[in-house]
Formats: sequence, structure tokens, C-alpha cells
Amino acid sequence: MIAYFDCFSGASGDMLLGALVDAGASAEELRAALATLPLDGYALRAERVVRRGVAGTQVTVDIAPQHAHRRLADVLDLVRGGRLTDRQRERVEAVFRRLAEAEAHVHGALPDEVAFHEVGAVDAIVDVVGAVVALDLLGVSVCACSALPTGGGWVQGAHGLLPIPGPATLELLRRASAPTCPGPGAAELLTPTGAALLTTLCTFSAPELYLQRVGYGFGQRELDWPNAVRVWIGEASAPAAGDDLERDAIAVLEATVDDAPGEVVGYAVERLRAAGALDVYTHAVQMKKQRPGVVVTALVTLHESERFARLLLAETTSLGVRVAEVARLKLPGRRRGARGPGVRGLPRRRRGPRGAAPGRLRCGPARARGRGPVRGARRGPVAIPRCPPSLPPDYRCALRCARAAALGQARHRRRRGR
Repeated sequence: MIAYFDCFSGASGDMLLGALVDAGASAEELRAALATLPLDGYALRAERVVRRGVAGTQVTVDIAPQHAHRRLADVLDLVRGGRLTDRQRERVEAVFRRLAEAEAHVHGALPDEVAFHEVGAVDAIVDVVGAVVALDLLGVSVCACSALPTGGGWVQGAHGLLPIPGPATLELLRRASAPTCPGPGAAELLTPTGAALLTTLCTFSAPELYLQRVGYGFGQRELDWPNAVRVWIGEASAPAAGDDLERDAIAVLEATVDDAPGEVVGYAVERLRAAGALDVYTHAVQMKKQRPGVVVTALVTLHESERFARLLLAETTSLGVRVAEVARLKLPGRRRGARGPGVRGLPRRRRGPRGAAPGRLRCGPARARGRGPVRGARRGPVAIPRCPPSLPPDYRCALRCARAAALGQARHRRRRGR
């Protein structure tokens, strides 16, 4: 997918993020990705608004008053502390490095010596991380941008009045050889955060694309025209006739297991599904030395790939997880769950060299009660199960059936031995 940012009224971080949300990026998934950062004292709001007769989305970052400062190293450590994908982390770090280099050049300092005011740093972190994650949610791999109107006049800075565009914004444009154009009014239209995002992620050319989505992201200031960034999203090639498929990107996680019993693999699959994986499935493979094995595959959102990888490693005996980013085509509309009578299997028991082995229905509740991994619950001989009162009625009935069958077989063997 290609995203083209039409910045007819300049750009800021919240305007770019609002345009991507308006084009279809989920605000809830953005909040979930931002929540993985060791950052607090803010709230992200996305609201539908109408300005000058044009409807769009306005993103607002509400920040609690604070007075600390962060340097570039502090911001990078904060970003690395979140559960972002490698590509997302690299993009976010590149944006902040470019911003710090421009600020350092203006102030005659080194990039590591540049201090971001706490309020501005929180705002910039949310805007930059949110925009990068939103691009991934939309499946965008290529970004382009129009010429940037800079506005005019004066702006109040930390050191007094400064001309528009601000020195840091102008330095960002110079380093990227970005095309500019006069703004429609005397106001600051292009902020340093917006300029850092666009000059880092975009090329400055209008691509040929077949449009699929358009989003408007409005700024906080009311002007005589729609103060918004407009994003065009589409494909470089024409879709087939009647093609109304939605496109995005997801992560595919795979782990190969050849030294765990089926109960462990089955419970790991249930844990992944309960944690919110898009889909989980397994298939059999032949491992080295002719050992049979199982590949556990989980489909998850990009920003949650690390969390699910840790869960997969914790619930299986695998020493590693393969992670791949893939494009996905899907039918439009909401996903609905299947309805119908539930079907539950009887708790199965197997006889091994050390006695009876507990089935999955016995191991799972033990793991859920915090008694360690499910593979630990299987160790050692286990007596014929009784019915725990905490189990649902249908599970208790199934266990009673299994117990009665086991007792019946034991009586039959005793009678035959007489």
C-alpha cells in the first residue's frame, strides 16, 4: 500500500495521526500499542469533527502538567522499552534522531545534549509512535508527500519570538531538500514534529496510485479554510474488476516443538487464542532423527508480536519463535463469531509407563490457578480423577463418565481374574 500526504494546510504530528485514523487505522489498537511504552501522564482522544463543511478526525493528546526534561537518549530508551516491532522501533528512532540533529544544529550543540521539555516530549512521542504504528495497521509500505506550506509570521518560543517557519523546522526541510510553498495565511502551519515525520518517512513526489481510502486529520487551530492533512491510500496497480478487498499487514509467529506431549501443545494453542491472537493452528512435521514434531502458528497484529512470542515460548518447550510480517487481504465488514450448540470432548486419559497421565482438561485448570506451566502438571502418576466442584457442570459430568468407565474396567479385570 502507498500513502500520499496532501499537506495543503501544513502538518503537525496530531494532524498526521488523525488522518491515518480517519483512513481506517484502529484507535483502540493504537492505544494498545502506546500502552506498552513506559510512559504515563497522557490520554489519547480521537473524535469525529466537521470543519468548514469537511468531516474528518481530530486526535488530541491530553497531557498532565509536568516540569521534567528528557534528552534524546532518554526518549530512545523509552521507545525501546515498548513492545514495538523492529521496523516500527527503527522508524521511530530515526524520526527522533533527525529531530534532535536539527535542534542541535540550531542551538550549536550535540544531538545527545538536546533537552526536550517534558510536555513537548510526551506529545511528540505519542504522535510519532502513533503515526508509525498506524501506517503498519493500514499495511502502508511506501509514503510520499506533497510540497509543504510553511506559513508566515511569528511564533512564541522558549527563547522569545521566532520567525515562521521555526529554525528547527527549516533545518529539517533543508536537510531533506524538501519542496516548500507559501502558506495561505500568517500562521505556523508546519510544526517540527510534523516536519520530522514527513522528512524521515516520505519521498516528495506525487505517486501514481489507485485510490482506496482517503482520510482527513484536523489540527487544533481554527482557520479560514479546513485546517487538515489529507492522506490518500491506494495501490500502485489497478485492482481487479469488482475487487473490494481490504488490505493490511499482520505478523505470523511459528514455533516448532518435538519434545512436548499433545496436551502441552493443545493448551498453548488455547492460551494464544484466549490472549487475543487472530488465529492459531498447528500442523505435523518430521524433525531430525525422524522425530515427529508440531509447528504452532499464530497470526497476530504487528504491534503485539513480541507479547505473543513470549507467551508461545512460556507455554511450549521451543527455544525460539520465527516472526514474519505478511500482507493480508480480507473481505470488508465486521467479523462475526459462529453461533450454535457448543460441543465439548470427553476428558481423555492415557495409560503410560508411570501410570495414568492427566488429560488436558485436568492440566489446563491447574495452570490457570497459577500452579506453573501445564507440562509440570503432567509429571508423576495420577489417580483416577474425582470431580472438582469448581469445574463447570458439563466438565464434571464428563469426568464422572471417565471415572465410572475406569472403575468399571477395573471391576471387569478383577472378575476375570477370579
